[in-house]
This record gives sequence, C-alpha cells and structure tokens, in this order.
Amino acid sequence: YAYSGGANVAEISDKAARELMFSGQGTMFCLAGLGAGIAGMIQTAKDADVNLLIDGCPMDCAKKVFEKAGITNYRYVKVTDLGIEKVKGVRCTEGQVNVVVAKAKETLTDRK
Repeated sequence: YAYSGGANVAEISDKAARELMFSGQGTMFCLAGLGAGIAGMIQTAKDADVNLLIDGCPMDCAKKVFEKAGITNYRYVKVTDLGIEKVKGVRCTEGQVNVVVAKAKETLTDRK
C-alpha cells in the first residue's frame, strides 16, 4: 500500500510500490478504499500474510489508515526516514525510488 499525495515523497512511494509489484514482489491494493471503510478491502488486508506500507513523510497517513481500520499485519517503510526530503512541486528521481525499493525488500525479508 503506497501513500499518494502531492509531494515528491508520494510519487516515490507510488513508484516504489509499482516497481515491487512489477518485479513480482507483491500486489498493489487501494489505500483509499481502506480509508473509505470498504469492508471487503479491509478484510483482504486483514487476511493477507503481510502488508507493506510505504508512507511518504512523518504524517504517517498510510499507517494511520491501517490503524483506524484495525489492521495490524503490516511492515512499514517511511520515505523521509531514508534521508529523502519532502518537497512539493519536484519530481522524484529513479535513484530515490531505488533506495525505497531496496529498503522495502529488506523490510519484507526481515523476520522481526
């Protein structure tokens, strides 16, 4: 689940999630559907072995959506925790996306 917003870190979150999906590392689902309280979508997330959340910034929007829906089976990556600054009106770089993809893969393989 990728956070989507107006800043570069949102674009990074989305592109990283898509890269993971396209490389066979999982499937993307709709975070907005969870936020809207769509029961079937919430149940799908609860039934998953693990969900990966990629949040853009310290607002923790994706994490808050999961917590509000009572979904606890997730691993978490925050783009700004990786040294990437949140800037509105700036496009992300491939290098930034690669940093997040690498961290996501590490997070998914970490058994903690």
